[in-house]
Parts: sequence; C-alpha cells; structure tokens
Amino acid sequence: MALTDPQKTAIEEIVVALTNVRTPRKKRPLADMFMDLVDREAWADYYEVIPNPRCINGVLQTLRRNAYADPLKAHEDLTLVFLNALYYNEASSQIVKDAITLKDILHSEWKQRPVLPEPPSSPPPSSAQKAYGLPVTEAAGPSTPIMAPAAPDHAPVAVPAPAPSVASVIASLPLLAPAPAPASTATAKPPVGDISSSPHRLSSPDMEVDVGGTPEPESMGVGDEMARDGESDAIVQQLERGLPRWEGFGDYGWMSEGPESRWLEIVLAIKGHKDAVGNRLSVALEAMPEDSTIPYLSFSSPLSLKLIESRARAKSYPTNMAFDKEMAQLFEKARRWHEPGSDAYGHVLLLQRLYQAITSANPPPGPPYASTTNFASLRAGPGTARPLHSSSDSEKMPGVTTFRVSTKDRTFVDEVWYKGWSVRLADWLHLSNPDDPSKPIVAQVFKCFVSDEPAKKGQPGVTVCWYYRPEQTIHPAQRQFWEGEVFKTSHFADHPMEDIVEKIACQFTARHIRGRPRPPFWYLGWPLYVCDSRYNDRERIFVKIKNWNSCVPEEVRKSTEFMPIYPFERMIFPRRFGSPFLKGKGVKGPGGIGDSIERGDGDKVEGGGTGRKRSKRTGITATDISGPSKGLYVGVAAGSSGAGSHGAGSYQPAAGQYGTPAAQPQQSTQTRQVEDRSIVTAAGGLQALGGNAVMEKLPAETAKYFDRDPETNEVLWFAAPPINVAHTPAPRYSLKYLHWLATKRKAADAAAGDAMDIDGAGAPAIKRQRTDAALPTVTETLASLLENFDKS
Repeated sequence: MALTDPQKTAIEEIVVALTNVRTPRKKRPLADMFMDLVDREAWADYYEVIPNPRCINGVLQTLRRNAYADPLKAHEDLTLVFLNALYYNEASSQIVKDAITLKDILHSEWKQRPVLPEPPSSPPPSSAQKAYGLPVTEAAGPSTPIMAPAAPDHAPVAVPAPAPSVASVIASLPLLAPAPAPASTATAKPPVGDISSSPHRLSSPDMEVDVGGTPEPESMGVGDEMARDGESDAIVQQLERGLPRWEGFGDYGWMSEGPESRWLEIVLAIKGHKDAVGNRLSVALEAMPEDSTIPYLSFSSPLSLKLIESRARAKSYPTNMAFDKEMAQLFEKARRWHEPGSDAYGHVLLLQRLYQAITSANPPPGPPYASTTNFASLRAGPGTARPLHSSSDSEKMPGVTTFRVSTKDRTFVDEVWYKGWSVRLADWLHLSNPDDPSKPIVAQVFKCFVSDEPAKKGQPGVTVCWYYRPEQTIHPAQRQFWEGEVFKTSHFADHPMEDIVEKIACQFTARHIRGRPRPPFWYLGWPLYVCDSRYNDRERIFVKIKNWNSCVPEEVRKSTEFMPIYPFERMIFPRRFGSPFLKGKGVKGPGGIGDSIERGDGDKVEGGGTGRKRSKRTGITATDISGPSKGLYVGVAAGSSGAGSHGAGSYQPAAGQYGTPAAQPQQSTQTRQVEDRSIVTAAGGLQALGGNAVMEKLPAETAKYFDRDPETNEVLWFAAPPINVAHTPAPRYSLKYLHWLATKRKAADAAAGDAMDIDGAGAPAIKRQRTDAALPTVTETLASLLENFDKS
C-alpha cells in the first residue's frame, strides 16, 4: 500500500524544511553534506561500519517512485541519514553539529503534521547505534557518539555532490518552519590575506587600490564574509530603521481591458508551466505562506497563488488592472521570500517573465508555452552576449549588444510606465537574463524610447548599460569583491518593457560608503548594489573608476539631485568576499577563475557610451601582464643573509608594457611611481651583492597566489612562515572505534587458526610472529601486564 497524497506532500514539506536550513551569517545550507551517499571507493570503511547508509536524495527518489508503503519507513530513512553521521564522525566536528540540528528539525516538523503517524521514540533497528548497542536520546542524538575518521586527515563523511534534477525544485524551496542553526565553526587555517582585523582597507574612496589577500579555498568562498565590526552594522541598521517605506505600485502601465475569462487562463498557465524535465515551476510560488509577514513589502494583506486562482474563478476582480496588480504583488512577495540566486528565485523570475509575455500585446503561442531564451527578448545575457560590430561571419552568432546608444527608428521620451513602475533616465533595473533567470541583469537606463519600426510601432522600450556580477567575469582566484559588487561594462542593449523585473539601485563606492540612496531612487527591500570598477570582458581588464561622471548618462552628470543619500555617522565600508568559484558550491556563471589585469586609470578609459574608440593593444595580451612577474626579485645569494627575512617585491612594469600606440596619445597609460622595496634594494643594490647574486623572476601563475600590499599592489613575500600560527589538531579515532577495529582483526585471526585470548588467560605458549607489524592494542598491553604480574 503506497502513501496517501497528503502524507507524501507532508514528507516533501519536511524535506524542504531540512534542505533550506542555513547558518545565520554565512548562509551555508546545512543539508549539503547529507544530500548524497558517501563515495564507496574513497571511504570504504564507512560501509563496513554503517549497516544502512542513507542520504536525502535517496529518500526523495524513493518517495517519487511511490516505493514507501508506510510513512514511518520514510521517517526511518531520514533519521538514519543523521544517526549515521553522528555515529561515524568526531563529536566536535561541524558535520555532527549540523546532523544534531537537522535531526531536531526533522523531529519537530514531523510532529507538526497530523496526517503523519507518531514517530518511534527509539532509534531504528537498522541504525548503527542499535547494531552496536549504544544509547541514543531523541532530542540530541547519541549520548556518547562514536566518531571514527578513516584516516588522520579524514574529511567529513558526507560529501557534497550535485543533487539530481528530480529533487532540485524541492531542495530550492523556502524554509517552511525556520529553526535556529549554529554558526559554522572554522577548522581551516586563516587566509593568508585575512583582513578581518582591518576592515577599512580603503583609505580614501577615490584612491586607486586593489585589496590584497589570497583566500584559502577551504575557508573563503561566495558565502564566507570578511568580518565587519559590530559598530558599523549598528550604524547601518540605525539609519535604515528611519528610512521611508515604499508606497507600492502606481496606477499606470497595467493590462488593457479584456474578457474576464482570461484571468483564470493566465493563472492556470502560470500554475501548470513546467521546465524541460517536467517539474512545475509554480511550486516556488505555492510554497510561500499566505500571510504577508515578509518585511518591506508594499502591502500587508494575505496573498497567494491559490487566493488569486479562487478570485479569478469567481470573477471577483473589478478590472483587469486589479488582477494584474495583484499578480505583480505576488511576484514581489516571491522575490523577497526566496534567496536571490537560488533555483526557486530563478523559477519565480522565469514565471514573472512568462506572465509578462502572456499579458503583452503580442503573447507567445500556447499553452503550453516554450522558449529557448527563458522568454527574455535577447538570446544571450552578461558574459555571453556579443556586441554587434565585433561579431564575424565565421562565428555564426549575430551580436546582441552594442558599444553605444542607438538612435535609429525610435522617438526618445522622458518616462515610460510598466506594471506600476515609472521608469526614467538613469534609473536602475533588474532585467530578465536569458542565460540564468536567477541572476537578473543589473542595468542602468540611458534612454527611454517609443519604437518607430514598422513591426514594433508604438511599443515602448529602454536602452540600458549592463553591469556584470563577479560570477560573470574572468578574475584571479585571489581577487576579493565588495558585498553586492557589480562592474560597469561597455555593453548597451535595447529591452522591451516585458524584460523589466523590478527597480533596484546601484551606488558608486564614493557614495555607498557614506550613506544610502534617498527615495525615489531606493527603498528598503529593493536590491542594492555597489560599483567600484569597470570591466572589459574582451581583454579581461578591471579598471578602478575615478571619474564617476563618465559612467552615468550625460543628462544627469554633475546633477546634485541624482541619487542623493541619507548619510551615515561615519564611512561604512561593505564586507569583502572571495571569488564565487573558489569553493565549488554550485555557483554557475559564464565567468571563471583566470588571468586578468588590474588598472587604476579609470578616468582614462572610455565610459558612458560616448562611442570613442579604444586604441588597440600592441603585442601584449592579458595573460602577459596578469601577474607582477616583471622586475620582481624573489631570491638573493648567500652572503646577504638577513636581507631576505621579510620584505615586499617591487612591481615595476617594463616600458611600453601596456602597448599604447603613439598615434593616440589620449589613450596613453602612465606607469605609477612607487617606492622600490625589493630585496635587492634592501641589500644595497646589485653592486653591493657583487657576482654572488642569483636572481629569479616569479612566474605570473605563481605570483597570483601571494598576498599584495593594499597601497602599492606589490607582492608580499616572506622567507619563512610565521612561527606563532596555531595549528589545527588532526582528527583522532575514538577509543570505542579502535576497540571495534581490534575486535574485528582478532576475529579474523581466529578464523585463520591464529587465535589469541585477549584476556591473557590460556594463551598459547608459542605465538606466530605478527606479519602486519601493528602496534599492540590497549587490551593486549593490559593482558601482558596482568600476565607478568601473576607470574611475579
């Protein structure tokens, strides 16, 4: 007999709650380590110790196949996932702490659902705790957990792996019953470039600086932040508590009048839309609570997809505008509920784009609806799109963006309205991303227009400049990013109004560290980004912006009314994060780890879509100068001992390194003069070293792993590691596990005819010499001592 539908739904909701528990600060999903089974080849002894290995994805697959005849069997499998981790790992390990937390949530969530039977109070008979006769309490797990790493450098036994597609939608749903989770305990050594003790690395908002540091891959990633002092957080929170709230959508730009029957058709189309593998995306909308408890929403009344469907069936909306506005509020609520960048967040934005396509003047054919571009108007997004005039026939891919604002076949206007949003020049928007709906395009409006093309006559649109996210750039592994940082590009694109997701805000660093934007440029709850540099994706160049006016439309340059701020009490710098690709946490993007160039001549580079040509680089590529290998001395010969104990390498680019042609002097780059602090200079120069000096250049692929001076960008190197670093002790076997191994070995010896009395009584006079050269166990040592004591 299979589970009933209510029971199956209840168990799915419990799995949703488990997979969405995150640490309070680092946002790390606790269930990641329990999603898949342990690798059998890497941890063979795990399968010898654990009688019945289980994982969350295995439970989901069994549930989808309707293979559970009893809901208590699903409870048993979920319980085994955490009991197995409790038995096998060290009591002080992070995976044990996560397992205890998730086990408590499983117990609590199960009891909250009356359709499910009462769970047993004792561990399952197939658990390791029962098999080896160990006591376990229901609330806290085993009273004396047996932890057994397979080797001294044994990693936690649950190894994260990509979840199967059947569970991807469920695993991305929001936490239905939030529960507190412990903060992650760091076990790896601090990053080489740890700046937690000095969060204000920038001494001036206009200073050219690249914050150095080489984050360790094990301790720095997209979810790991560089700490900021509590006083700074308190200043930000105090300011935001007094900011005005958004009043909500306006009265213009909504659906035109039409038949009332269309309401239900639209809702059913949204509700029934499926992805390529058959998963319903509206699960992300249905998972939200009906009550509007989310902060900073524009409304407070209960709202859900089910409520809208019932009202559409009853035809209780007075106008199309009322229906359209309530759907917009539903998508607003879903965007605030789900974690930005998650699968569920992407599903919400994809459904919103589908809804806006259906309600447009030219809806797509359907249902069912299908699109190769996720219903976006463009076929490629940031990191993938090619500019029109840079495409070639051999590439067979026409361009998507341009390098300037187009003026052809359009009439410019001051303002356009869409779904209650008033969009003006210099506004910031989230736009639909055809490559990844969960990462909407960050863009600034440079023109609002009404099309004069015959096929699009009268249709409004916007011309925007794209900004790239860190995961859409190619950058070195050691590069760090501001929280919410984006990069201005030279990509301009025309978007119809249906591509608009929501209004947002983006501040340049000089203002971001001083305050928050005033309305109507930003409200609490709106996404907020910060921009510090330009990014040239053709040459992989990051250029720090010095001239902010060159980055905004000409009409608002020098305007004191453009994005004024509510000031902080003092400058507050955002947190820093490592590259999103370091930890391999499933962060996707067209970018990646690679070579790039850092430059500080922001006011020398084309900006603002003026159409100026950049000079071509002569005989040099990004890889050639990606690291400070030119002129960097890292070693001296014996005879100058002491001079190399510590110091900084000097990065002095060779003449003509940036290769700017003389024909275009306005594009020339001046080499920055910095103090020479190389070890050669510290030793007195080449003449003082004489003929005994041996000098080597540090390769670029090696230099990128070193920390850098935040002011001069020089590589910092030391002759030896610091001696006062606390080393993390290696994992140790528990005594009970060692005893279990010894018992297993002796049983094997007995079966081979080489039995030994472990208590020391009746031992044979002649023992065969051990061939494995293993040290005697504690039991053997005690037996030998007792035997000698009896003889004496």
